Amino acid sequence: MFPAVLFERLDDNKVKCNLCNHHCIIPLGKRGICGVRENQGGHLFSLVYGKIIAENVDPIEKKPLYHFLPGSLSYSIATVGCNLQCSFCQNYEISQYPRLFEGEIPGKRRSPEDIVQGAKITGCKSISYTYTEPTIFFEFALDTAKLAASQGLKNVFVSNGYMTKEAVDLIKSYLHGINVDLKSFRESFYQKICKAKLSPVLETLKYLKRCGIWVEITTLIIPGENDDPSELREMARFIKNELGAETPWHLSRFFPRFRMLDKPITPLETLQKAYYIGKEEGLYYIYIGNVPGNETEHTYCPKCQGLVIKREGFFIVENKLDADGACPFCGYRLEGVWR
Repeated sequence: MFPAVLFERLDDNKVKCNLCNHHCIIPLGKRGICGVRENQGGHLFSLVYGKIIAENVDPIEKKPLYHFLPGSLSYSIATVGCNLQCSFCQNYEISQYPRLFEGEIPGKRRSPEDIVQGAKITGCKSISYTYTEPTIFFEFALDTAKLAASQGLKNVFVSNGYMTKEAVDLIKSYLHGINVDLKSFRESFYQKICKAKLSPVLETLKYLKRCGIWVEITTLIIPGENDDPSELREMARFIKNELGAETPWHLSRFFPRFRMLDKPITPLETLQKAYYIGKEEGLYYIYIGNVPGNETEHTYCPKCQGLVIKREGFFIVENKLDADGACPFCGYRLEGVWR
């Protein structure tokens, strides 16, 4: 066990966790909703510090981050556990592991030094805290991010956006990019399907932007659940008005998974409709994911519409931007982290 951050002690040896927006009040000997933070003796501890369940070298485009060191590799890690319980979770085997296996916490022992060394040896430009929600292994992510930043590596979260502002404040000096799953624009969806709330995610997104962290958004479009054109339009307007038209929006194709096996694969027409809705609302960069070979996986200059980054799946075929992200055709400097 490792001492947790961001908790307060209450009466009767209870503790209140302030790491995510569940703000769990945890009795003695019990765990929070995430299943990996436990009250021992009236103090909160992380059960997953350095217990890595997944460790891979991925293209940064797989996160997906398309405007963050394109074409580079990212050392990607996760522990078990999650603070959401999405019925459609694509990585439920590890995110829901403590719930599925009576609180068991598997993983290989790793130190922050091990992770940073692994990233450097494999030629990665960044470390991604991904696969499951990085907030739930926050203490390990924070220690690793500090060390990584001191050695010239970037740090990336792939997140559900349910962390508190206090958590963002602790890591914002070391966190350079984040992709947040904006799963729906309806409270009912979050409550029913994710066992969470929408409003904290929206507030976190706005705060991340104000903190100067590079933000990209992913929405997994599920037939009959979050594919209504009016909802997608509201989402696109929120992204433009609150985060900026330059914020990339990844529209991802749903495949049946976990407890949502009764839903069909998202029709390509639905994804295309969402794409055009986003364009109508003024978003510069919209990408359709999980559909290999479509024209929207490329990046186009928002000023002259020139093709500046050509992709095939998660790989860069051609990148015409200069080191500062400037378009070679008109000079417009595209938004992102290019160096």
